[in-house]
Amino acid sequence: MISRRITAPVNEFARYLRTETVGGIVLLVATAIALLWANSPWSEAYLGMRDTVVGPAALHLDLTLAQWATDGLLAIFFFVVGLELKRELVVGELSTVRQALLPVAAALGGMVVPAVLALIVGGGAPGMDQAWAIPVATDIAFALGVLALAGSALPVTARVFLLGLAVADDLGAIAVIAFVFSSGLNLLAIGAGLLGAALYWFLQRRRVRAWWIYVPLGVAVWVAIHEAGIHATIAGVLLGLLTRVKPDPDEEYAPALRLEHRIQPFSAGFCVPVFALFAAGVPVGADALREVFSTPVPLAVMAGLLVGKIVGIMGFAWLAILITPACRPRGLSWRDMAAVSMLGGVGFTVSLLIAELSLGDLPDVLDAAKAAVLIASAAASLIGAAMLIRRGRVHSALDDDAAADTGAS
Repeated sequence: MISRRITAPVNEFARYLRTETVGGIVLLVATAIALLWANSPWSEAYLGMRDTVVGPAALHLDLTLAQWATDGLLAIFFFVVGLELKRELVVGELSTVRQALLPVAAALGGMVVPAVLALIVGGGAPGMDQAWAIPVATDIAFALGVLALAGSALPVTARVFLLGLAVADDLGAIAVIAFVFSSGLNLLAIGAGLLGAALYWFLQRRRVRAWWIYVPLGVAVWVAIHEAGIHATIAGVLLGLLTRVKPDPDEEYAPALRLEHRIQPFSAGFCVPVFALFAAGVPVGADALREVFSTPVPLAVMAGLLVGKIVGIMGFAWLAILITPACRPRGLSWRDMAAVSMLGGVGFTVSLLIAELSLGDLPDVLDAAKAAVLIASAAASLIGAAMLIRRGRVHSALDDDAAADTGAS
């Protein structure tokens, strides 16, 4: 049970962190199951399940189970992301220009540098015209989960910095999905989707709380966006951003906080793990790994996530502090920020989604790129955790010295 309103950011952030930590563990289990199943003697059953088509063809919704997980379940995940984005933009860490400067600059660097590095490493390889976008994303669940487990000795500002960075990064990744991976736009369907979204906004402003109105309306907006040629997850983000985040005087909690509290466990515990179950089942035999480490696209993905992310985040953060009013988070040294920035290389969920969107016509390259995302995300998690543990020991020693000096005086 949440004990305070949305105006209590520390408690609310702690609740968010706990939920995402558990979600990260479930996501890791689902990924392990997918990898084991896809590389077992029962791999044909896995592929058959993944490619099973269900849904009404008349509405152009005859999708495979993997597509339903990507377009449908991830729309719920992105709805929660939209709620979090709206909350941070209105009342949270990105609500003022001064607060937003550092995480937004760091997120921008964490997108631009990996994309450029991926393009350089990948050269003109088939698929690189869109695969450059794979390493731009950061997975909130895994990154915050690793920080919670390995960085507990760091000041709380480390968590605030990573959360702001991840939220701004999500906004950028959403823009990439919306603008880069939309094609053959249906203007009539776009109009229908915008009309449904406007009705949702109007109902929010009229303080309507009937779920039996919002659920069919949300499904209608999702169908319209899907039919429009825009990736259907954008429907979730759009509705999340239109949800009211400030409570009325007679409300204990704002609608966005209530919805986030109710839907987030389902998103983190079911929607994202099911997506990972379908998306992470890639070959990891000797031949597959040889392809990962010897072909341009997967090498570009790994370079972007493992090198581009930390260089971009740290470089743009340094520039922001140098030329703007932004300042380094209280209590964090540059080495602390480097340890936190390493977690930006944990791409996972959104990187796997972008891989499917960018390389769907090149199945062999897609499998290698997915394996590269998994390998780079695991490496970034382990390296980041080691750096956080080392920095945590430094902070603990400083705290012990300060306590000893206080006792002596």
